Amino acid sequence: MNLNFSSKEFWTDGLGSLFLAGLVALTLRWALFEAYVIPSGSMLPTLLKSDHIFVNKFVFGLRYPFSETYIYRTSGPKRGEVVVFKNPENPKIFFIKRVIGLPGDKVYYENGDLYINDELVEKSEPKENKNDFDWLREKDFPGFGPHGLETRKHLEERLGDHTYSVLLPKNQLEPEAGPYTVPEDHFFMMGDNRQLSYDSRKWEPDKRFVPYEYLLGRAMFVWLSCEEVLPVIPICNPIDIRFNRFFHSIH
Repeated sequence: MNLNFSSKEFWTDGLGSLFLAGLVALTLRWALFEAYVIPSGSMLPTLLKSDHIFVNKFVFGLRYPFSETYIYRTSGPKRGEVVVFKNPENPKIFFIKRVIGLPGDKVYYENGDLYINDELVEKSEPKENKNDFDWLREKDFPGFGPHGLETRKHLEERLGDHTYSVLLPKNQLEPEAGPYTVPEDHFFMMGDNRQLSYDSRKWEPDKRFVPYEYLLGRAMFVWLSCEEVLPVIPICNPIDIRFNRFFHSIH
């Protein structure tokens, strides 16, 4: 087969058009947006297991391809934002958590109370029209018996410009964490399902904070969601799709 790379038809109707489409898709994924699937319930009730989300990668800067080195970078995430990042204990694994502490912040947590720079972070009862619990299932609480959902209380927390939902244990004391001072160019992360989240409170002391270069992007919205994925290939089971989660924004 004779391929004429200089012909207009090759780049518009031939194999060249497929190459260009693939190049555009890879460029968008490298520089702008990428899709991720939520693997656990650590961010309940904000995010559910098997939520499929889009992440804005450009918001924190632009890297060289296949590198952690930035061509340029922004001022970074703000308190309260939900971000995807490389796990400091194992950079091959990606985590999603909420940014709690910025560089220089003093963070302390005890029995559901979060303190930033010695100030208690505001919590309140959820608004009447907020129905996050409608999306929760008992199976999201393994190890807590047949009424695991009943062992949680649902509150709203406000951090920076963000108001979001958290789950806390009703009748069980949580161990204290901190105080920790966040190093320069690092961040302190926590999950919204506070007792069942493996995060900065529980990581190894020398890997407790997420360095800037491990940030991958800010979570934007849910584009697909389902109760279960297929057993053979990791895609949503069509009969278990949560249609009401489509285009659910992440705060």
